[in-house]
Amino acid sequence: MNMTTEEMIGYFRKNLICETLTRQEVATLREYLQEISFKKDEVIAEIGEVGDALYFVVNGKSSLYREEEGEAIKVASLKEGTLVGEMSFFDRKPRNVRMKADSKNVQMLVLTRPMYQRLKIEHPIIAVNLLENAIVSLDYIIRHMGDDIANLNHYLYGTGRH
Repeated sequence: MNMTTEEMIGYFRKNLICETLTRQEVATLREYLQEISFKKDEVIAEIGEVGDALYFVVNGKSSLYREEEGEAIKVASLKEGTLVGEMSFFDRKPRNVRMKADSKNVQMLVLTRPMYQRLKIEHPIIAVNLLENAIVSLDYIIRHMGDDIANLNHYLYGTGRH
């Protein structure tokens, strides 16, 4: 994959990730990120692990799965531009979902915890930008959870139901 700085700037701007970073700041951030590829059905992050990295989906499809009575239930699909792994990364609690690659070549940018710790000290403006992006991502999850709960409530107790 080996993204150039220009490709990374394009990816960030297209997906509204850290879009206020300058070219130089993106070039600096690029030094802290790893580019990783996953094959179809490969587990990217496992249930029960404590998150040690943030993942940006660059290309391909992946999904989140819960285990219920020994069966994997898909709970979310992750598209290009999605930040994932932020909940366990920041609260340091075990994951309650498994992330798997759904297409034959899923490409991600990965920021490990040690590199994030260095980034906070060496380049705090970039770290704050990433943190703001994680907050927006969590906000999106919470808002959609609220909509899902409201729809379920309407389905269970809505008009015509007793």
